[in-house]
Amino acid sequence: MKIKILVTAFSLFVSIFAIAQETKSSSETFTPNGKPIIKVFSDFSMVNSNNMTNYAFEVQRAYFGYGYNFSKNISGKVVFDIANTGGLTPSAFTVFLKNAYASYACESFNADFGLIGTAAFKLQESFWGKRYLYKSFQDNYGFNSSADLGLSASYKIIPQLSVDLSVFNGEGYKKVQADSAFQFAAGLTAEPIKNLYVRLYGDYMKKNDAQSTLSAFVGYKCKKGSIGAEYNYQSGNKMTIDHNFSGISVYGNYDVVKKLSVFGRFDNIMSDKIGTSTSGWNTSDGQVYIAGLEYSPVKGIKIAPNVQYSNKTTGNQTTSFLVNLEMNL
Repeated sequence: MKIKILVTAFSLFVSIFAIAQETKSSSETFTPNGKPIIKVFSDFSMVNSNNMTNYAFEVQRAYFGYGYNFSKNISGKVVFDIANTGGLTPSAFTVFLKNAYASYACESFNADFGLIGTAAFKLQESFWGKRYLYKSFQDNYGFNSSADLGLSASYKIIPQLSVDLSVFNGEGYKKVQADSAFQFAAGLTAEPIKNLYVRLYGDYMKKNDAQSTLSAFVGYKCKKGSIGAEYNYQSGNKMTIDHNFSGISVYGNYDVVKKLSVFGRFDNIMSDKIGTSTSGWNTSDGQVYIAGLEYSPVKGIKIAPNVQYSNKTTGNQTTSFLVNLEMNL
């Protein structure tokens, strides 16, 4: 039932904007084309926690897929996510289908249907730009998933203002299942002055209990770097009553010389206390500090020696020295 509703909605969106496309004449010819998608994250780490130090070489994640342009306006993509889910067992890899969708795009309108990327923190992730060494705030702490089954549409009202609307399964791409709960999401992105971006986002879903998210982001980009800050609040995490939490994330990078930049990030996450508990329900509560260098010797290769310090409210402190690698073909 969910799939039928999403297909109907997608067809309606595309039909409206396809009419405008058909009325335009063009002498240009289009040749269908595509390209493979290959991205690999790996690292060397030295992690000190509770007076114990562990050393490891790991391949954390690999993406393999293919993107194809059927016409000027219609494209599709299929991507598999191969993730290291074994903790201390590096050979324990699990394969997930992360993306499998069709996309329609014209001048001001875009619509995606299928297993698609979500817009919850897409802009924030572009500012952070270091997913290969640490996920974006919402993704890392379980506020939202980077991909889900559903339909999304965005419309650029004016060059400086766009709106996006989405309907999702709500389970994320690692747990695609059929049930009666939809996640409804809406976002507004503005560029009030050149290179300054502001985004407001919210979503809601309910089964027995409700889950809702509110997010605000502001960021500035220039030729030499960028800086961004976000605040996120979610009530009823995973549709569990009283599981409310919030947090901030501030991050930036600066190009020292060509191919070499410095970066830093600070996260602080806090959850509500339940009943007579003296601490929040979320075991991730606390602060995270990240600082490092990023070197890109050639296009498609990024190497980032960095240090990460985690100070949990549970009292556990972890210091990690890493060299992360991203290979993107």
